[in-house]
Amino acid sequence: MSGHVGDLSPSQERVLSQFRENIRDVLPTLPNPDDAFLLRWLRARSFDLQKCEDMLRKHMEFRKQQDLDHILEWQPPQVVQLYTASSICGHDSEGSPVWLHIIRDFDLKGLLLSVSKQQLLRDRFRSCELLLRDCEEQSRKLGKKVERVTTVFDMEGLGLKHLWKPGVEFAQEFLSTLEANYPELLKRVIIVKAPKLFPVAFNLVKACLREETRKKVVILGDNWKQDLHKFISPDQLPAVFGGTMTDPDGNPKCLTKINYGGEVPKSYHRRQQVRLQYEHTVSVGRGSSQQVENEILFPGCVLRWQFASDGGDIGFGVFLKTKMGERQRAGEMTAVLPSQRYNAHLVPEDGSLTCAEAGVYVLRFDNTFSLVHSKHVSYTVEVLLPDQTLLEKMEEF
Repeated sequence: MSGHVGDLSPSQERVLSQFRENIRDVLPTLPNPDDAFLLRWLRARSFDLQKCEDMLRKHMEFRKQQDLDHILEWQPPQVVQLYTASSICGHDSEGSPVWLHIIRDFDLKGLLLSVSKQQLLRDRFRSCELLLRDCEEQSRKLGKKVERVTTVFDMEGLGLKHLWKPGVEFAQEFLSTLEANYPELLKRVIIVKAPKLFPVAFNLVKACLREETRKKVVILGDNWKQDLHKFISPDQLPAVFGGTMTDPDGNPKCLTKINYGGEVPKSYHRRQQVRLQYEHTVSVGRGSSQQVENEILFPGCVLRWQFASDGGDIGFGVFLKTKMGERQRAGEMTAVLPSQRYNAHLVPEDGSLTCAEAGVYVLRFDNTFSLVHSKHVSYTVEVLLPDQTLLEKMEEF
């Protein structure tokens, strides 16, 4: 049985009845405590009564902390309204809201330099509440229960800048909170125009998603515009997505309905950097260098780093070893990212690169230019692997 209203086994009916009894003290404070609402929580925890009750009670605390009952009255900061790259646009073929996310020009770093992480998360929670309100309106309009959302991610332009560590950590926190507080909200997650980097990006966040949610991910290939019509009618899609919707002036991008993001102007920035936690510290003596080796087992992995120096600027470059088992000088290795000096004592540096071949990659911190001062470098380096299942799916296209 599916666990939805009208499709419950006798044991599921008993659990639902007991669940309602166990939480009768909080029922009056729930936004819509009908059977469909309670079954969302039960399905999310496989009808484990104790886990469901714990989950819902934690959500009630979350509702109070975030003041979700009044969040639709709250207006996000102007920079968030202008530059967040997500919109609620139309409905799918079953009447569910469509939540559209456009990655190319989404400047999450610029937003996190302009507002607090909590403000940005709150904007996402507000979107979730707007989606639930839309579901209720659709339920009344269509005369049937609408309780889930179709999400579309336009991944064109996904690049290494989107793998910026604080940005990924923000996405992980939001997805974990989404799963914990909006169970079964997502009907399907449709991915269009996914580049080769997408399996790496997905691998970074998939641990935040339940296995049932991961199964809802649908990747469309080259004929994505036609395939999208299997889920969403053309009259509910912008013309640039293969639909018939346009702005009153004929613009196929529907700029009056959809926010495409964009680079956040520095005039909005309230800080120069986002605070980072580093995993390692190394001393680089005067006139010397330090090397950090990372073995890459197969092409397509991403090497990601962040570092800050103390005592002055520091040279940094990435090299590929040509001989295994011995230390090599920079001139003996292949330069992947040529060394240059960075003012990392003023502004921390971060970066990443896609490894085109397997081998041992060396991150080299260079202080050979300084014959007087030693430097202390704090750094984090990670090897990001692609999700193999998605990688195989994408190879089929």
